[in-house]
Amino acid sequence: MKRYGFIVSGLITLTLIGCSWQQDTDHHQNVPPPPVTIKPLKPPISESESETETAPPPVVEKVPPLPKMRVFNWAASIEPLVDNMLNVNNVVAGSVLLLDSVKNSTNGQLQSAKATEALHQKLASNKKFVLISANQLAAAKKKLGLSENDSLGSRTKAIGLARSVGAQYVLYSNIKGNVKAPTIDIQLMLVETGEILWSGEGVIGH
Repeated sequence: MKRYGFIVSGLITLTLIGCSWQQDTDHHQNVPPPPVTIKPLKPPISESESETETAPPPVVEKVPPLPKMRVFNWAASIEPLVDNMLNVNNVVAGSVLLLDSVKNSTNGQLQSAKATEALHQKLASNKKFVLISANQLAAAKKKLGLSENDSLGSRTKAIGLARSVGAQYVLYSNIKGNVKAPTIDIQLMLVETGEILWSGEGVIGH
């Protein structure tokens, strides 16, 4: 009988435990789950956008302005010198004259080509000399390996060029001194001997 009683008591205990577990299970099943918060994801940044955001701005180097060329009145400065040179004695009318490019020996930059042009225009209508044409001069310089606008730089080279084109005289000109107030030195040389027949110097005005 006691054994039977224990068995019955055990069955009752298991039954009560099962009921309690079932109630707990039902209670948990009826409780709703807590709400889930969804955080928005940031769109991925492409490599090009990343480089654009992180790359420093390009450094722009300022180009220094070019030095201003001083403007001179070449024609007015050269005219009295050329008039004086045309009155030189012992020159046969119709002699061939080579006008070399004016050399710049100042301490700065100036438009020496303008001086050469002014000399050429002044001598173009003279009655004493026949000028070597620009085309002849360019061809002779090319033959010697010189650029068309290259000044020969020395009296010896100027005389050599004059001989190559058959000129009897050469006009050698040099601008010197301070570029703010330069002077021009003009020399008329006999090609055959290199003798300086006439020389003149004048200030170049603005």
